[in-house]
Order: sequence, then structure tokens, then C-alpha cells
Amino acid sequence: MKPTLLILAAGMGSRYGGLKQLDMLGPNNETIMDYSVDFAIQAGFGKVVFVIRKHMEQDFDRLILSKYRSKVEVGVVYQELDCLPEGFTPNPEREKPYGTAHAILMAKDTIKEPFAVINADDFYGENSFETMAQFLSQPQNEPVPRFSMIGYQLKNTLSPFGTVSRGVCKTNDQGELVQITEMTKIKQVEETIYNLADENNPVALSGNEPVSMNFWGFIPPIFKFLEEQFIEFLTENKDNIKAEFPIPTVVDQLIKNKQVKVSVLDCSAIWFGVTYQEDKPYVMEQLRKL
Repeated sequence: MKPTLLILAAGMGSRYGGLKQLDMLGPNNETIMDYSVDFAIQAGFGKVVFVIRKHMEQDFDRLILSKYRSKVEVGVVYQELDCLPEGFTPNPEREKPYGTAHAILMAKDTIKEPFAVINADDFYGENSFETMAQFLSQPQNEPVPRFSMIGYQLKNTLSPFGTVSRGVCKTNDQGELVQITEMTKIKQVEETIYNLADENNPVALSGNEPVSMNFWGFIPPIFKFLEEQFIEFLTENKDNIKAEFPIPTVVDQLIKNKQVKVSVLDCSAIWFGVTYQEDKPYVMEQLRKL
């Protein structure tokens, strides 16, 4: 069974200033998603599913899906504020959906096979798709589900134009993820990289730490775990209109509970993204060089 690629494209791009998922940054007006889909097809993925917002539907179909239907099976699922478990309603003051774990959960009725997850606006490199496809194609005969993630070095994932959020990973001798810590305000200041979440007590980082760039490999049991943790999240954050439900936090909890194992996959691919508008010239130049 060929794996599926799930692309998270519902983000509003608040720091970037617009729907960066549809930005044509390549030399022939390619979006970053175009590269991801082509790399995935070449690596052996058999289906591509996109998570988007309803208001993006027409533009997305015209600009994105129309290009892929002749190349690969495609699907779309929607992430909206009211996509909640029975008994829950969105806080009327909340404006944005609930984060990456919520986005993945939207695909529970569409994906029944091993699948990878990526962000629409990140460039992950060709080699990473090959590495992930090989992992997802292996049968699993373990007592607990085994997931995976592509690990990138922190120093290779920064933006010179502002802070970034990264899931900083700790691994064991078997290359398995032991802990993932979501750091939401990382920035390089002169020669040193800091986590500035507490500005009065900045934490220095080496830059060699493996980090999650939201390139995950899952099997369908992830959806049951997501549903259970999402109910807990909604119950605990009913009055917090900005609380998010990110996938690194979910995975970290599953590891602590010994419910899953996660292999951290090394690869030589480069990563870059467009967190801020100022990142665009660099990204366009890197794509031109390919």
C-alpha cells in the first residue's frame, strides 16, 4: 500500500501577511507545495490530501488541485473553528482554528493508510520524502505503534527576520524520540542562538539540536490518540481563545505515556520556509538554484 501525503495548508499566515501557501515563489511560478507534491510522487506516495479553510476552496482548486489531478489522487479536508467533538462549541471570541494536531485530525475519515504530514509553506528537500516513504512502506509488528519524524539541525532552520517556533528533540541511543519541547521564540543574536520565551532568562542553544519541522510519519492509530487529547485540550482551554493544539505536544505526551515509539530519521535535505515577508527573496533564490 502506497503512503499518503497530508499537507497542512489552512494556516492564515499572520506573521507573513497573507495566504503564503498560494505564493508563487519558483522560477516558473511554482508554489512550495508544487515541489513537495512532485518530490512525494517521485518517492512513491500514492495520494495527496490537503487541509484548507473553506474560504480558500475556489482559489485552491483553480491554482493547486487542477495541476495535480492528472498526476496523483488528490483530496481535500477542511479545518474550521466549529470542527469539534460532540458536546463542544467554539468560543465566540476565537478567530483561528486550534493548531496542527487539530488540522491532522480533520483527515481521520479520509486517510486509512500510513501517511506523512508536512506544512504547505515549508521546503523540505527531495531526499526527505524518499527517507519518509521508505519508512512508511515497512510493515509494523510491534506492540505499540511506531511513528517517525524527519530531524533537521536547529541552526539550519532559522530566519534572520524574526523569531521562530521549533520542536526541539531529545533522542536515545536507538535514534528514538525521548522528548520534544516546543520552543516558541527562537532567534540567533550575533553568534549565539537563544530561546527567548522568557526574555528575562534567555536560554542558549548549540544550534546542533535536532528539531521537528512538522514532517511526521504516522499510521491511522494516531487519530484515536488525537481525539482523546483534543477533548482534554478543549476542556482545559475553554476560556483561552488563543490556545493551540500542536502536534509536537501530542507526540511528546504519547511518548511519556509509552503509548508510541517515534523514530527520528536523519536526512541530508535542506529546509527553508517563509515565516516572514522578508524571507521571500532568499527562498526564491534557493528555488532558482535547484
